[in-house]
Amino acid sequence: MDLLKQLFYEKSQALGKEVKELLKEHGDKKVDDVVLEQVYGGMRDITCMIWEPSLLDPEEGIRFRGYSIPELREKLPRAPGGKEPLPEGLFWLMLVGSIPNKEQVKWLTENWVRRSNVPEHVFRTIDALPLETHPMTQLSVGVMAMQNTSVFAQRYTSGMNKTEYWDATYEDTMNLVARLPRLAAYIYRRMYHGNNQILPDISLDWGGNYAHMLGMEEEGFKEYMRLFLTIHADHEGGNASAHTTHLVGSTLSDPYLSLSAAMNALAGPLHGLANQEVIRWIQKMVDTLGTSKPSREQISEYVKSTLASGRVIPGYGHAVLRKPDPRFMAQRQFAEDNVQESDLVKIVWKIFDVVPPILTSLGKVKNPWPNVDAHSGALLIHYGMREYNYYTVLFAVSRALGVLSAQCWARALGLPLERPKSVTTAWVKEYLAKEYNVAVAES
Repeated sequence: MDLLKQLFYEKSQALGKEVKELLKEHGDKKVDDVVLEQVYGGMRDITCMIWEPSLLDPEEGIRFRGYSIPELREKLPRAPGGKEPLPEGLFWLMLVGSIPNKEQVKWLTENWVRRSNVPEHVFRTIDALPLETHPMTQLSVGVMAMQNTSVFAQRYTSGMNKTEYWDATYEDTMNLVARLPRLAAYIYRRMYHGNNQILPDISLDWGGNYAHMLGMEEEGFKEYMRLFLTIHADHEGGNASAHTTHLVGSTLSDPYLSLSAAMNALAGPLHGLANQEVIRWIQKMVDTLGTSKPSREQISEYVKSTLASGRVIPGYGHAVLRKPDPRFMAQRQFAEDNVQESDLVKIVWKIFDVVPPILTSLGKVKNPWPNVDAHSGALLIHYGMREYNYYTVLFAVSRALGVLSAQCWARALGLPLERPKSVTTAWVKEYLAKEYNVAVAES
């Protein structure tokens, strides 16, 4: 048993015993109330699932095992000569709850290198798709094409004991995370660079090698990728891609099936696809105003015209957060340190000054602040990645770290099949009449 698996086993067994005691003593205690608005409103803010790697606070933002993003940038190991955290370190933290040292991160990088070979049939499957197929579709298909290698599926078919589910899930997780950069880079080079593929550089870390395979050799981009892949990795369990992983995994579908489903959720415009929508909106504003250096007044008028047309400002607002997203602020700090002369980045900063007061003045917006998607496109374009359609794939590679860590924990804790209760509107009317003596008009 490898050292990370052994550590996870010890941690998960201990927590499993603690959870059993909690349920035995306090299982009947109420932790939430549900109102009708939540029933119809996408189950918003209903506390109803366990997600070990991270917790989202409306005021403080995301915390990974209790650590904020600024703390992670300070404490997680870095690449030699680098200033940004290595995503390998965050994966270790999410899985076992402790900050790894440099040697442990080095071990994990080398372990993923050994696991990173993508079966040849996966590339043939991708090549069979039309070239114009959205890259997120290609990524989902590629993950599904690897499912025949699932350790969990093979062991389950052979009659695996349920106490071993976590072990097989861990193996699939390690293999999948190791392979994803190779698969994702293959899609990028196939679509935008004439299928001129770049072989992996096994001397590099996970994020640095991904940048290399994309063809982005500038050290600044590699550093940004390390930051990007760290801050996008997880956002507790209630978001669409995380919840999808949990739901599909709760049926005992293997990690390949679960992650492919999660990628389909991430591809939606109200979730991960928003990062490409932000940069498109900014570029359209630049074209409309006829300048790459618009004033705050010009931006303000364009924002108001966007809102007047019934559209939203992409990259602003969040279902949970009530302050600026720390992931946005981390990228802003990176830009201030490394990319000060970009007109596009300066526009992003001006939008940050202009949009929140306008949204606040509407009186209906709970969170007028930027989320993580509001900044990434400007930085990617600065480093030469102008293919907007691909941006969500970067998000997907990162998000796999968190959702697959959580699936390991779900299997270790023996979390059950997710099966919430649904009702009809007719049932709601009858309930209101019975419980609250409310007369609801018939439609």
